[in-house]
Amino acid sequence: MNKFILGKKLGMTTLYSEEGAQNVTLVECGAKVSLIRDEKKNGYNAIQLEIDKTKNKKHKKEFRVNEISLEQDATLDVSIFEIGDKVKVSGISKAKGFQGVVKRHGFAGGPASHGGKHNLRQPGSIGSGFPEHVMKGKRMAGRMGGERITSKNLKIVFIDKEKNILGLEGAVPGVAGRVVEIVSVK
Repeated sequence: MNKFILGKKLGMTTLYSEEGAQNVTLVECGAKVSLIRDEKKNGYNAIQLEIDKTKNKKHKKEFRVNEISLEQDATLDVSIFEIGDKVKVSGISKAKGFQGVVKRHGFAGGPASHGGKHNLRQPGSIGSGFPEHVMKGKRMAGRMGGERITSKNLKIVFIDKEKNILGLEGAVPGVAGRVVEIVSVK
């Protein structure tokens, strides 16, 4: 069976061992089965998990499975995972608001000297002689971040079963407190 769980990102820390320092993201896991979909009634098998997002809101996510092995209102914890398991983690990235082309796309900007007045961080020309309009997909200033991102092949390096905390090697999308989805990779 595929292993999956919902969790809240706590933040990053460093673990020290004989091999050296390791950057780790801590995720507080734990979810409740809120709905079960079966082949006969819905046309596919799936398990819907829910976790408290805030005091009054819940985050729900449906995971497709081949066979249903969980019951309604069952709780999942980190004991389903083992150290060394590879997982993929999905979440909403940190939103950075409206950004210019230098920060958003890495443009160099205009010259800082030799007559370059007031054009240090401007994008430059955006049109052309033909077809006489701005082409779709042109890199310009705009909103940055706040998108669904998936980090793949992260290794589980730490498990605290009493506090229900997973330690994942590397970075996980989102800010502290945001809900992430953790799914095992075969």
